[in-house]
This record gives sequence, C-alpha cells and structure tokens, in this order.
Amino acid sequence: MAQNQLVESQRQKDHRLGWWREAKFGMFIHWGLYAIPAGVWKGQEIPGVGEWIMNRARIPVREYEQLAKQFNPVKFNAEEWVRLAKEAGMKYLVITAKHHDGFAMYDSKVSDYDIVDATPFARDPMKELAKACQKAGIKFCFYYSHVQDWHHPDAAGNTWDYDPEKQNFARYFEEKAKPQVRELLTQYGPLGLLWFDTPRNISREQGEEMVALVRQLQPYCIINGRIGHGLGDYRQMGDNQIPPNVVEGDWETPATINDTWGYKKNDHNWKPVEVLLFKLVDIVSKGGNYLLNVGPTAEGIIPQPSGERLLALGRWLKVNGEAIYGTGPTPFRQHLNQTKWRCTTKPGKLYLHLFEWPEGTFEVPGLNNPVKRAYLLADPEHKPLAVVQTEGKVGITLPPAAPDPICSVVVLEIKGKPEVTILPLPQEAGGKYREVPPRSSPPN
Repeated sequence: MAQNQLVESQRQKDHRLGWWREAKFGMFIHWGLYAIPAGVWKGQEIPGVGEWIMNRARIPVREYEQLAKQFNPVKFNAEEWVRLAKEAGMKYLVITAKHHDGFAMYDSKVSDYDIVDATPFARDPMKELAKACQKAGIKFCFYYSHVQDWHHPDAAGNTWDYDPEKQNFARYFEEKAKPQVRELLTQYGPLGLLWFDTPRNISREQGEEMVALVRQLQPYCIINGRIGHGLGDYRQMGDNQIPPNVVEGDWETPATINDTWGYKKNDHNWKPVEVLLFKLVDIVSKGGNYLLNVGPTAEGIIPQPSGERLLALGRWLKVNGEAIYGTGPTPFRQHLNQTKWRCTTKPGKLYLHLFEWPEGTFEVPGLNNPVKRAYLLADPEHKPLAVVQTEGKVGITLPPAAPDPICSVVVLEIKGKPEVTILPLPQEAGGKYREVPPRSSPPN
C-alpha cells in the first residue's frame, strides 16, 4: 500500500509539474510600496536592492506606512504587462502578492494594510492580472513572503521596531500568513505556482501546514523550494546563480535584468540582450527554468530597458523556441566550461546553440549516434546541411553567414538516446557571457 501511495504521489507530482517543465521561461514581477522611494530615502541613496529599502534604511513602520497614501499607479495596465510577457516568450508570471515589507498588493480581508484599503488606487491589480493571464494562456502565479514581514510585530525580519526576544512567530503565522495564503488560493482562480521566500525560522511542522493548505485548496498548484525544509516541488537556486554543470531534477534560477528586483531609479546596469539570451540557453541546457524579473515603477510602468530586452528575447524565441520549450539537458556535459555553444535535447534531436559562428564546419565532439540529418532551425524549409561522420566525431558544413547575430540553432536528428564519448576538454574557460552576479539580497 505504501509503495502504491508513493507511486501515485510521484504521478501526481509529475502531473502538477508538467506545464512548468515545458515552460522553461517565466516573468518575475517585484512591485510594491518600495517603488515610490525607488532606492532613495530622505535624499540618501540606499545601497542594495530596491525592495529591501525598509530594512536597509531601518525605516520605522509608522513612517513606511505613509507610502501607501502616495501609491496610485494610474498607468498600470494588466493586459499590457501580460502582453509583454507573452511576446517575450514567457509561459508563466509570478508577482509579489506580499513582499517582506508586509504590504499586500491585493484586496486582503486579513489586514487593511493592502492596496485596496490603504491607497488612493483602491483597485486589486491581482484580479486584473489573473484575468489577463487566463485570456493570454499564461500561468498566473503568486510570490508570498511567508516568514519575513517587517510590518507585523511577530514576524521575522524587523529588529529595529520590534524586540526579537518578545516575538511570537506562531501568532503571525496563524493570524496573517496562513489566512492570506488561503485568500490567494481561493480568490484568483487556478494558480500555477506559489513562490515562497526566505524560510528563516519557520519550523518543518509549519512548512508542512502551509503545504497541506495549498494541496487542500489547489492540488495542482506548484510550490517552490524556498518554502523551506525541502518541502517544495522543485529546487531553487540562489538569486542570479547558475550552476556550473547539469543539475538533476527540477530547478529554477530567479534572476534580474539589472541589479535590483524592486524598482530603483538609479540602477541603470542593464544586462545586454546577448548576456540574457546566453543565460536562458545556459540554464535550460543544464536542466533548469529561467525566471527573469522586471520591477515596475510606482506609476505602474515596466521600465523601457526591461521591455526592450524582453521583446528581443521573444523575437529569438519565435524562431528558435522549439530548442527551448520542453527540452532536456545537454549530453555534452564536459564542454560546459566554454561559451561558444550549448546543447538542448528532445527525443531524437539535438539542438546546437552556436554563440560563435564557425567558418565552414562545426564539429560536434564525441557524438556516437548515427546522424539522420542536420538543418538550421531558422530555415523554414529545413534544407539539409552536409554532415560528415567518423568515429566519435560529427562535422556539419554551415553556410557562410549565421541566421542570427547572437545565437543560431542547428538541429541534429539522431538515432537513439544520445551517446557521447568524453573527450579532452578544450582549453577555453570562462568567457564574456559567464559572469555570475553576486546575490542581490541577504542570505536566508
């Protein structure tokens, strides 16, 4: 009986994760009161990421609360945000329902400290986003800070207003965290994912209670790894962290387009499209998902540099999406120390992502499978490319010009499961697309 339950549980998990494993690419949105100061408090630039300004500047609760009276994002348009995500090729959207500052960006009955009751905007943008996502075929998902809440006297994180020795975390967990998660699970239709963050001092029992609540109300809603105690459906990498090699199982890298998550008006360190595209391909080739963030302004506008970069990624994905969505990791694991190319896979197909276009011939190292044919994914006619195959090596004759200035995809159709001989590593290491930014928020 126990074994049958285990098999059924795995079957349910596979069903729950099916869409997410196919998606590979999602939009993260950090939006809240912190978009008003936008990194500056009382004329002083506050270091660190935008959504942590209350913590970094040690802003008293009573002062920070006043921001709600100013929050009126009249330029917010749910359909425009979702349209951008769709045109970028993103398949799911995760937005901050409540971040560490404790302010609910939806209409909460648990607390009046929310966007409907405490701001002149007086609308629930989450309902509008849920509707727009459903219309566009995008999975709608929530971020919820389940442990840190700098507004609540019993939650973790606020040591400048509240004495940690007098806090009763269980009271916050029962009075605010669980009831608000229940609201999110019951008021916005089917959710694809609940994205928790910074588990800190949550007990395993409390984590299990939260999981049980999600499973009871929405059995097919995924839970990310940062719920704590290994209870999530998939593994979460650190912020902006990309592993050096293939990682088995389900995992995701949350990442920024500049250096912040919440909007900061003076952060102009926008990553080039070339870097973002390499990261997308690199992560997917190692078996992961890429959750790429935008930080809207207090008016409700996604910054233009973010939009421009996302649309460029979307144009690439319209041509080459087959090589990303629903693909498996590379069999050429010993070649992940270089930046010239990556490989993603589907049954019977290898997708070779070339970031440097070779002159004449591209050699696929160590491939033992018989090659049936090769072609450029960007070529709608799939005209065959000449292939010369010898023992342990495949040479593909390429046209003089690359189809794409950043990354072109060559498809190899092969017989059988990929079999690759481990060859001596090339000397090249590192590379211009391999930087891994430091964590953009304090460690858990």
